[in-house]
Amino acid sequence: MIINGIQIDDTFAEAFNMRSTRVIITALNLKWAYHAANAMTGFATSVIGCGVEAGIERELSADETPDGRPGVSILMFAMGSKVLMQQLETRMGQCILTCPTAAAFAGIQSGDQISLGKHLRYFGDGYQTSKLINGIRYWRIPVMDGEFLVQETTGMVRAIGGGNFLILATSQASALHAAETAIEAMKQVPNVIMPFPGGVVRSGSKVGSKYPSMFASTNDAFCPTLKGLVNTALSDDIESVMEIVIDGLSFEDIAMSMKVGIEAICKLGAKSGVKRISAGNYGGKLGPHHFKLHEILGAAINESPA
Repeated sequence: MIINGIQIDDTFAEAFNMRSTRVIITALNLKWAYHAANAMTGFATSVIGCGVEAGIERELSADETPDGRPGVSILMFAMGSKVLMQQLETRMGQCILTCPTAAAFAGIQSGDQISLGKHLRYFGDGYQTSKLINGIRYWRIPVMDGEFLVQETTGMVRAIGGGNFLILATSQASALHAAETAIEAMKQVPNVIMPFPGGVVRSGSKVGSKYPSMFASTNDAFCPTLKGLVNTALSDDIESVMEIVIDGLSFEDIAMSMKVGIEAICKLGAKSGVKRISAGNYGGKLGPHHFKLHEILGAAINESPA
């Protein structure tokens, strides 16, 4: 498949089952909502070393939030329920409770209900109060700037992590520009995050290593400086490869995000320095979800509701 001079490899991205939750964070203004959200989603690029993968999904206007203030929604993903619940509680206490004017609400009503403020309320040392509104319980915790308002629980649902595609270009600058172009387009798709810095990862990995203590190591087949030393997947003109990883609430969400991102790159054309789009997989043996590039780009994918 060739689109505007860019080759689309006949391959697939391999993704995994995960558990996810969404949290709505509001504050006096967007500045402080982002301070809280950025802190809560920090050090959350990969479950390999961070426990969870998290990111800001989108901005929310005042008429989209429970308390009528500006805010942002964040998504968190983990390989298991226990890890997700632990990380959510820890990050809520250290990043949202501490942030001036911030409040937190459930972003998913369905699924298993897990603690958002249920345990955090004990920080109030007995002075916390609760209110039940339309069957939903909220907690008001006294803090030094006034009160911290938090919903008692949020929903945890089954999700998918690890959708991806690779950008192969003739220079680092070309690969990065293409990645930035894709990310801007992909941010418009709901129910997904791209958890790595700026949405892009340069250190794609393979399973295993020559070192026994390492269960993952650099994806040498896609490392330009190793072309003469390994069984490379790169042609002579490829000097830089960058990867975009996507986590989403459903298969359709991730597929749409991949489609939008790849199409945005293809609009740049071969003159941009991008030669190929590929994807990372493990031969289909590890992850049950396979995102086939040709099918994604050839099919009409209905955008999932927010």
